[in-house]
Amino acid sequence: MKNKKRIITLIVAIAIIVGVFFIFKNVEIKKVEDEYQDYTPEQEISEEQATQTKITLYFENIETGKLDTETQVIDANLLIEKPYTELVNRLIQGPQSSKLKRLIPDGTILNDIKLENGCAIINFSNQFLNYENEEQKLKIVNSIVNTLTNLKEINSISILINGEKNENLSEIYLKNK
Repeated sequence: MKNKKRIITLIVAIAIIVGVFFIFKNVEIKKVEDEYQDYTPEQEISEEQATQTKITLYFENIETGKLDTETQVIDANLLIEKPYTELVNRLIQGPQSSKLKRLIPDGTILNDIKLENGCAIINFSNQFLNYENEEQKLKIVNSIVNTLTNLKEINSISILINGEKNENLSEIYLKNK
């Protein structure tokens, strides 16, 4: 008789544990379903908003002196025809944040840019050579490399000055990993 009571008690205890488990499991599933409900915006997305995209540019952080990223929202149509030109011109224009500073020297003009075998060949005006020292030159180059290699088709850059190789910029620059 004692064994029957123990067995019945054990079965009831197991049934309660299993029941509680399924109740909590169902509540957890419901929470997950609630988290992934479709979002309905309160206002329509304008055509202008629908064609915007984010780009990442690299500038010098004024406080640390190191390269830092800035994300800018631009019209995606600007990137369709000449994405490399658009990105480099944005580097020339400078950052939107006051905590960052432009690296490419004043007066620099992008003459043209073309892609050959994954290498962006960038042709700048001679004002590009107006950097202060070797450290500044490397920051400028890394700013350009890091910005352009965010595009999957670019893995390196080469810099020309007025269409010619320059002894100070003769390397092919790869992104630091």
